[in-house]
Amino acid sequence: MALSEPALLAGMELVGEFEDSGYREPPHLVCRPDGQVVRLPTLLYQVVRALSALPERQRTAAVAEELSRETGRQFTADHVAFLIDKKLAPLGITTYSDGSPPPPTPKSDPFLSFRFRVAVLPEHVTWFLSGLFAWLFRPLLVVGALAAFVAGEVWLWSTQDTGAALRTVLSSPAGVLLVVLLAIASCVFHEMGHGAACRYGGARPGAMGCGIYVVWPAFYTDITNSYRLGRAGRIRADLGGVYFNALFVLGLLALYAATGNPLLLVAILSVHLEMFQQLIPTLRFDGYYIVADLTGIPDLFKYIGPILKRVVLRRPHDERLRALKRWPQTVVAVWVVFLVPALVLQLGVVLMNMPRLLETDWRTVNSLVENAGTSGNQVLGMVAACLQILLLTLPVVGLALVFARPVRSLGRVIRRRVSRRAPA
Repeated sequence: MALSEPALLAGMELVGEFEDSGYREPPHLVCRPDGQVVRLPTLLYQVVRALSALPERQRTAAVAEELSRETGRQFTADHVAFLIDKKLAPLGITTYSDGSPPPPTPKSDPFLSFRFRVAVLPEHVTWFLSGLFAWLFRPLLVVGALAAFVAGEVWLWSTQDTGAALRTVLSSPAGVLLVVLLAIASCVFHEMGHGAACRYGGARPGAMGCGIYVVWPAFYTDITNSYRLGRAGRIRADLGGVYFNALFVLGLLALYAATGNPLLLVAILSVHLEMFQQLIPTLRFDGYYIVADLTGIPDLFKYIGPILKRVVLRRPHDERLRALKRWPQTVVAVWVVFLVPALVLQLGVVLMNMPRLLETDWRTVNSLVENAGTSGNQVLGMVAACLQILLLTLPVVGLALVFARPVRSLGRVIRRRVSRRAPA
């Protein structure tokens, strides 16, 4: 039998105000049972808070009285029912005003988001493991580790022949496989850094697992709860992965200094590439989230259109831009102005070099297959060849998919404009 009064869905959690946000009116956060964090304006959050605190009998009228008292404006039960039915229930936060359940609410699907997630370690295991490493974020330890990392970098690049080590390892199928395994271990340790930083700041990390980012296999740690932290805590959680990569490099440097094995030197280079990739702010890697948490604006991509209209077309600010504080708006504008030419340049370079790239990849694939069949250990040779072929083809496919969605969006905009101007 349906309830006659509205209610919060079971498992709904009220987080509170979004600290250090980039909005003129700071939103409030609500965590849905599926783990999705929803931002609400102050009025809607007051409705949710009143629903969670008031008894079921005559709840709509009681919420109206509470809102009238808190805001100094006059609200009626009809006003509250409208807010619930048109705003909160469609977001999957409450039932409808008559007590009927809302339809299933799909998770948001932002541009270039992580897909096909499979949790490998549940939340309680991540909590335990992150507790083992959280002490590494003590300030003195961070300063000492970073100083050691810089010293190791100076020694590495000024004294070691990385090119010779790379040629030696790539000629050995077993060496290639070991480097790949060390790179995977570095990725896992990277994700542990996010979880440990989240726990050190006082928020609970979620599950760890793997999935697909565009076309690349990738690991992830759910640190959605870092939104409970202030700006410093969120940025610490963003940088925790790269910091743990630096610690991983220090461990490899120590082993290399003790053994002189060139394989370790190549593994160090692979970790450097991972760190560089993570700090790029154009895709949804750590660098993107650093900019987002620095400004206090969670989804930067949705501001590309408004920023371009303002900067390029000189149109007035729309509602989305007027809702932002001045300095976060400036940072986002700089990010957009940097992002768009970078993506266009990358697209142009890819298109210009695509025939030669495909030809080179084809020759390399054939060479790898031939050498794999003639190597001493044919099984290892074939596995190493398959891995290298995969690494060669994934960037091409990935770039095509990255640019497919913006091109489709641009095509839809052009078609709409043409249809508007076409005579009836």
